[in-house]
Amino acid sequence: MIRILLYTILLCPSILFAQVDLRKKLTDYVVQFNAHDNEAVVNLISNAASANWMQDHIPLLDCPDPDIEKIYYFRWWSYRKHIKATPEGTIVTEFIEPVKHAGKYNSISCALGHHLYEGRWLKDNGFLKTYVDFWLFHADKDQTKPRFHQFSSWLADALLAYYYIDGDKQYLLARLNDLDADYSTWEKERQLENGLFWQHDVKDGMEESVSGGRREKNMRPTINSYMYGNAKALAEIAALAGRRDLQEKYKLKAETLQRLLVDSLWDQDEQFFKTRLAKGGLHPAREAIGFIPWYFHAVPDRPMYAAAWAQAIDTAGFKAPWGQTTAERREPTFRTRGTGHSCEWDGAIWPFATSQTLRGMANLLTDYRHKGGIDKADFLAEVKQYAKSQVMHDKPYIGEYQDEKNGYWLKGDDPRSKFYNHSTFADVIIQDLIGVKPAGNNTLALKPLLPRGEWAYFALQELPYKGKIIDIFWDADGSRYGKGKGLTVYADGKLVARSKQLKPLNMNLK
Repeated sequence: MIRILLYTILLCPSILFAQVDLRKKLTDYVVQFNAHDNEAVVNLISNAASANWMQDHIPLLDCPDPDIEKIYYFRWWSYRKHIKATPEGTIVTEFIEPVKHAGKYNSISCALGHHLYEGRWLKDNGFLKTYVDFWLFHADKDQTKPRFHQFSSWLADALLAYYYIDGDKQYLLARLNDLDADYSTWEKERQLENGLFWQHDVKDGMEESVSGGRREKNMRPTINSYMYGNAKALAEIAALAGRRDLQEKYKLKAETLQRLLVDSLWDQDEQFFKTRLAKGGLHPAREAIGFIPWYFHAVPDRPMYAAAWAQAIDTAGFKAPWGQTTAERREPTFRTRGTGHSCEWDGAIWPFATSQTLRGMANLLTDYRHKGGIDKADFLAEVKQYAKSQVMHDKPYIGEYQDEKNGYWLKGDDPRSKFYNHSTFADVIIQDLIGVKPAGNNTLALKPLLPRGEWAYFALQELPYKGKIIDIFWDADGSRYGKGKGLTVYADGKLVARSKQLKPLNMNLK
């Protein structure tokens, strides 16, 4: 008997280690979430079907931070609520309850980029193609006003990011002419003679901002960063299609817009990207939208620009007890435009902006030499706070916007604010914190932003990537997963990378 036991241990060393049942963990979370919900609105996937749907679709997370882990599963459970079947294809909604400013089927384009970045990590994400097609071909039909361009958009950039995971080149290239035409429409509608784009703050989804107005035609870091990201993406898509003429066209547009961003929206004295007013000059206030250029890698890698990030960790800047504010806290008109009655982007915390700021910060830490005095510990602290903030009455909750001092959701219990699908969270955990970096080819990079010694373990399992399933394990002492000590990465069950340290890895998955 002893000989048989030793033989079994030698062949199957994992039996010595604690095994973590992530599927059971998921189910336990869903039981909690369902118990707290009256399910006033049911779209394509009901609460009763949510556990099975999540088992079949989402990447599974195991980590030692209870807030991050719980909100990770909560946000997938919540995202699922917004997947909606319509006569014109499956879409993803922003508000769970109908709102007056929505288009047909309660559709709103404001968070389209967020929806694509988040949903691309699902194992069966084909519905995102019908969602994109809805906006390109159906949303404006039989409408009294344009719906697709009701809000600024980084669609081309997000669609390319989706392709990096989905790998459906045929679909991507089939939409190239439509994306090209859409970019031209934005130029006709919003581009000035100086080459910059203008936008009303409300059409950025950021009404009552410090620097803007519902009728002000200001040159904002938002739309100019989005259009830069779209131009850069279109140049890459055109290259994939062998369209050299189109590639060069958008490469030039991206280069020109990047130069204009830096030359016209950067405040050299205050070291921040700001809104240039239609009447002339830069608005004096720093706003979180000044971090958006880093979301798209639009900023040169120089110390003078990186210095902007000191404001993210300054309590007189954007760092508040409950997270990153949308305007600097030293601004004299901070939080003076009302509370709860409208959507004020003059300082309150908005998850939409938080997820953009976190992506910009992650890009800075991962891809830039000059870090502006921030580090991985600062990033983790903001991710932890972002997770902690998503609560109401001690239960997981995601709403519209929050008081920066006490975490009170400023719409209160208004049902329209519940399950507000206006930001990302899973995408922040997967691409930024754990550091899964998709690429256009068959390579995959892992660049974790966890500080050394912070987490003794984590696992991210069943992650889809170009037709393969990726499993990632970090186990500092080898006691949790039975994969040995250190960092291991598997593709379709085959070991493709290993490291004793939690450090960047580059993998060829051919």
